[in-house]
Amino acid sequence: MEDRNYTKGLLEALLFLSSEPIKLANLAKSAGIEKTETREILDELILDYQEKEGGFLLREIAGGYQFITNQKYSDILAHIFKDKKRETLSRGTLDTLAIIAYKQPVTLTELDEIRGVSSRAMVASLISKKLVKAVGQKEVPGRPTLYGTTTEFLIHFGLSKLADLPTPVEVKELRFEEFSPESIVITDNTEMNPDFDPASLPDELKEEIL
Repeated sequence: MEDRNYTKGLLEALLFLSSEPIKLANLAKSAGIEKTETREILDELILDYQEKEGGFLLREIAGGYQFITNQKYSDILAHIFKDKKRETLSRGTLDTLAIIAYKQPVTLTELDEIRGVSSRAMVASLISKKLVKAVGQKEVPGRPTLYGTTTEFLIHFGLSKLADLPTPVEVKELRFEEFSPESIVITDNTEMNPDFDPASLPDELKEEIL
């Protein structure tokens, strides 16, 4: 039991010190134990923090494990840390992100057909914020680029995998803004990340930005 308590404390410390989700295999390797035992201990830790109802919770996010702040304190924390940098998304960009999340992989033409307007500026903005990326090319004439969400998308929305997304009745009826985390602010403008190099965008998006 003493060895297990030590291992449990070690895993807790590793997770506390990491700013990114840590995969199960990496945690098992660091602790020197099998993945099965590691998962059992992690499940215990998740339950421990859930029952404690303190400031932290342990969650399975983006294929790994990470400590997050308890949502019950989000309002006061947002006020205290109001100067902390947060992503800004216009409603059109948020709608575009929702469609990509549920329909991926998807082309620009398919996005435009669903939204009824051009989505190029929105997709470029999402790529600059690392929420969306090019994931390949569709095997049709012209080989248009296919787009999908990123690991950063999962982290932003606190998801372990895409299957954890709420199931929509119809993509057009999504109210994705209701699912947006404190790290995303909804604005009226489509903004690019100022540190992003537009030259790295797929060619079909460059004409919208450059």
